[in-house]
Amino acid sequence: MFGIDSPELLVIAIVALVVIGPKELPGLLRTWGKWMAQMRGMASEFRGHVDEMVRQSELDEVKKQLEGSPGLDLQSLDPTKQIKQHIQEGMAEGEKAFNEAKSTFDNPLAEPESAPQVGAPAPQIAAEPAATAEPAVAETPPAEPAAPPSETPQIEQKPTKAAAE
Repeated sequence: MFGIDSPELLVIAIVALVVIGPKELPGLLRTWGKWMAQMRGMASEFRGHVDEMVRQSELDEVKKQLEGSPGLDLQSLDPTKQIKQHIQEGMAEGEKAFNEAKSTFDNPLAEPESAPQVGAPAPQIAAEPAATAEPAVAETPPAEPAAPPSETPQIEQKPTKAAAE
């Protein structure tokens, strides 16, 4: 420590013991230790401030270099703008789908794109009779739907008189 070897340190300790005395030496060493702790604390605080200034100056230099470069736009790299843009696009698509669905509900007379065919005859499948004991059942054509009662012609039937005369 400070270029002092152990024999030189021993000489300093003996001189301090003779000059200060054995009673005052422990108090003096305690005071000297507190001062050293304060000095070390101030040195580490100073070192921390210097390191912070160096980091800040390096950050300022990097920031100036980034702002000075013509091809880099920091505003375009903002992720919040990209997120907002995607959300707005999704909202526009949702509103469009909602308006389309609303228009189909508002106009119930318009036929949907794939409207089912009502009353269309079902395709008949020709079946060959099997060689089993069950008889083949003849297929009957589907019955035509009945007309509404207002369109059904009314046929008057007169009672027939018995030929008893």
